[in-house]
Amino acid sequence: MEPVDPVSFDGWTVLFDLDGTLVDTAPDLLGALNHVLGGLRLEPVPLSAVAEMIGHGARAMIETGVRTRGAVLNAADMDEAFERFIAHYVANIAVHSRPFEGAVAALDILRAQGALLTVCTNKRQDLSERLISALGLTSRFDLIVGADQVPNRKPHADHPLETIRRAGGVPEQSLFVGDSRTDERAARNAGLPFVFVTFGYEAESAEAIGADVTISHYDQLVPALSGLRDQAVASPRGR
Repeated sequence: MEPVDPVSFDGWTVLFDLDGTLVDTAPDLLGALNHVLGGLRLEPVPLSAVAEMIGHGARAMIETGVRTRGAVLNAADMDEAFERFIAHYVANIAVHSRPFEGAVAALDILRAQGALLTVCTNKRQDLSERLISALGLTSRFDLIVGADQVPNRKPHADHPLETIRRAGGVPEQSLFVGDSRTDERAARNAGLPFVFVTFGYEAESAEAIGADVTISHYDQLVPALSGLRDQAVASPRGR
């Protein structure tokens, strides 16, 4: 086995979830949701409640928000609510959304060390690209793969494995970073080591998630990924 260069991620692919992992998008998603609720003459939901609604797509978020206000939408009303949500969100996609503290610096370190950086998100492709562009992050990623770009989105293995394939990487040299049970299951289903970030939107505890590594700040990411890389090299999968 060749020795591992401790400062190199050449040949390695790092997959990042988007909402709640790279970017704190809750405030702008809340704005879109409350815009829809207001149009339905329903009370707005607070920021403390919206985090748990994120990660399963806009329709699920609307359904949950409406349900918490004691209402149910029929199919036609849901379609209209969805269109209103998307229109408002597109127009306000990065008003308050910002990368989590230390995220950009960590991305720059990983990129300088040769890593392929990708986004594997259940957000729609056009919205993902628009958000990342609005935040000035496009050049930092080799690939973005939204939920509508794959046959089966997270937590199915198809999503991360297709992201790796399109980026030109291999699963045996890939690592997944996320903030949710959905991300954890996607990583496990694809056979990837998983880093859980505690500052995201998951209601379950870090202990319950059971990640390979848990971090509470992006300052801890590069050492965490380095450790997982070294473990993978020392104990190749399938041996």
